[in-house]
Amino acid sequence: MGASAIAVDDICAGYGSGAVLSKASFAVDEGRTLALLGRNGVGKSTCINVIMGFLPPSAGEVRLFGIPITRLTPERIARRGVGLVPQGRRTFKSLTVEETLTFAARAGPWSAERVYDEFPRLRERRNIGAADLSGGEQQMLAIGRALTTNPRVLLLDEPTEGLSPLMVEELERFLLRLRGSGMTTILVEQNVKLALGVADDAVVLGTGRIGFRGSAQELSARQDLLDRELGVG
Repeated sequence: MGASAIAVDDICAGYGSGAVLSKASFAVDEGRTLALLGRNGVGKSTCINVIMGFLPPSAGEVRLFGIPITRLTPERIARRGVGLVPQGRRTFKSLTVEETLTFAARAGPWSAERVYDEFPRLRERRNIGAADLSGGEQQMLAIGRALTTNPRVLLLDEPTEGLSPLMVEELERFLLRLRGSGMTTILVEQNVKLALGVADDAVVLGTGRIGFRGSAQELSARQDLLDRELGVG
């Protein structure tokens, strides 16, 4: 196990007067993939929003490679090396594929060409506007956009949501390749089988608590936990 790339310590957060997270703590080590799982409404996306600086926590701390980032703006957190593939993709409809992959790119191993190698369909559509892509192609583009910033940590929030079964399979294969590349990744995903298949470690959020923290392999073997915490029969 290496150094913690992201550490979430005793985070309390919510919206308005409602608390969603209460003293949530977990960490992902450098070069590993963490599946962040839980039923709807338990705070998975809230965790992502706290890490990215979109939602200031009422208590607790987030550290990036040991350095607190809790009170930084989302722009500064991104510049320090946290990339986000947001829920719902949120591609820029007025930009072409090529423009999307180059406007925020930073130097590093992930270039537009490497994204095209991973997702050949995007190369074929490089001069097409994002608004004219299919949902699956937009998801590829959202992932590519995040990768060309060459993040140290990549957050993916429900990347398979709304995708066809064939596209889900393609994305699963990509996530396995990404895991093999040594990218540090936090994956929020409702498809529990897929998430556990591509992750090294897993955290299950319950209502205001951590229901499980350990290896993805261990959670896969715990049918009692899968059923109780995630409703996976």
